[in-house]
Amino acid sequence: MTELPTRPLGSTSLRLTEIGFGAASLGNLYRATTDEEASAAVERAWDAGIRYFDTAPHYGLGLSEQRLGRALARYPRHEYIVSTKVGRLLEANPRPTPVDTEGFDVPGDLRRVWDFSRDGVRRSLDDSLTRLRTDHVEIVYAHDPDQFRAGAAREAVVELAELRSQGVVRAIGVGTNSVDELTDLFRDGLIDVAMLAGRYTLLEQGGLHSVLQPALEAHASIVAVGVFNTGLLSTAWPASNAKYDYSQAPPDLVARARQLAIICERHGTTLPQAAIAFPLLHAAVASVAIGMRTAEQVESNVARYKRSVPDDLWADLIDSHLIDPAAVLIR
Repeated sequence: MTELPTRPLGSTSLRLTEIGFGAASLGNLYRATTDEEASAAVERAWDAGIRYFDTAPHYGLGLSEQRLGRALARYPRHEYIVSTKVGRLLEANPRPTPVDTEGFDVPGDLRRVWDFSRDGVRRSLDDSLTRLRTDHVEIVYAHDPDQFRAGAAREAVVELAELRSQGVVRAIGVGTNSVDELTDLFRDGLIDVAMLAGRYTLLEQGGLHSVLQPALEAHASIVAVGVFNTGLLSTAWPASNAKYDYSQAPPDLVARARQLAIICERHGTTLPQAAIAFPLLHAAVASVAIGMRTAEQVESNVARYKRSVPDDLWADLIDSHLIDPAAVLIR
């Protein structure tokens, strides 16, 4: 059985594989995925040595959690780590739609209701445990609290801390694509981890000083997600119509991504390989979780991760002013 390297999650006793399985696609993100494809993807991830799996109620109105729970049920529970999220309760939709309106190819018979209150957090977690077919998850994130209202993250974290103190969960954090509230949460010692989407990548390091450094100082961790910036960094040569943050990438970002690609090629590597390797250079990053829909995608991403990226690439990118020198804080 393949074993992948692991890293500690802050000051907790948890260790995450350097590559994690992002299960949003198991919820039919953008297009339908079959049960068989979902099961095969998780099986291939397991065989490749991945032991960290992330999901959320938001992903396919619970479908991702259901599929992940079924697929993981065949493995010893103590051998893997699961994270899910709270903040969006799933309730019956009084006005059902043929298809979900938030990007998942599932019937819109349920709706998401923002709720970061004490009762909402507990109810959300209980529902997730049922869908996941488990009596516990190791990590719980408050999901996109910045999209609801200011202060929602802190409200949710207070309740999550209570669940952590009771031993219901082992680590708590915030999952977001915004850096706005994370600095204070880390500096106040309120969270163990942040799942940061798209704000710490080879293309942009906006979270470096405002999130990663405070996390390091707080003996906490970052799980980096969205490392391909919604597709712009996912191919060896970025297409002119590539996506960035779920929309058409502006020409200046396409040009910057192509600069990165040229330098990567000069060093005998590819843009996607470098995009996966880059966040792992920083001591605050515990794992890079990548969305994987099929067994073939799992194989491709694990192969990219395993191929070594030459150290002189980073020096070249620093000299070209394409990455911040402080990003190369190797453990």
